[in-house]
Amino acid sequence: MASGDDSPIFEDDESPPYSLEKMTDLVAVWDVALSDGVHKIEFEHGTTSGKRVVYVDGKEEIRKEWMFKLVGKETFYVGAAKTKATINIDAISGFAYEYTLEINGRSLKKYMENRSKTTNTWVLHMDGENFRVVLEKDTMDVWCNGKKMETAGEFVDDGTETHFSIGNHDCYIKAVSSGKRKEGIIHTLIVDNREIPEIAS
Repeated sequence: MASGDDSPIFEDDESPPYSLEKMTDLVAVWDVALSDGVHKIEFEHGTTSGKRVVYVDGKEEIRKEWMFKLVGKETFYVGAAKTKATINIDAISGFAYEYTLEINGRSLKKYMENRSKTTNTWVLHMDGENFRVVLEKDTMDVWCNGKKMETAGEFVDDGTETHFSIGNHDCYIKAVSSGKRKEGIIHTLIVDNREIPEIAS
């Protein structure tokens, strides 16, 4: 190398941002479904070294070395909406530890139960691609493959329609009353005049 630099240059290096070989202290992995997609959270806890490392979608978010206190919490943010997440580290006996994930101050289980009530999710395949469409019922925001969509709302005879486009495809989410208090409003995704079934959450 003419520059005198002894380090090799890898321009097309396709290696992941981290290696499982290095993750010898991996103690927990969670998949968290948010409006912008499903995010993988991984946590390393070195109980002899005091190391704590948090990865979100393979990217290192937090790294702490030589932590003398082995219990505690690590707080970070996930996804496009910067959703608050906290990993709690608790001693359960001797040198055994329990790791729990909280999303927006709730246990992951409680958060996902509430989320199934406040969102609708559809997955469809068109033009050779998979699309994940999420409606946030409280704000009527529509997300597709991690991006918040530009929408236009319209009142119709039996409810409302929220219009948006995916590529060249006309889409809308129709909201109509079920007529039953317990069921509330029913949301249906229509793409190119075809109803898309909702995925079970």
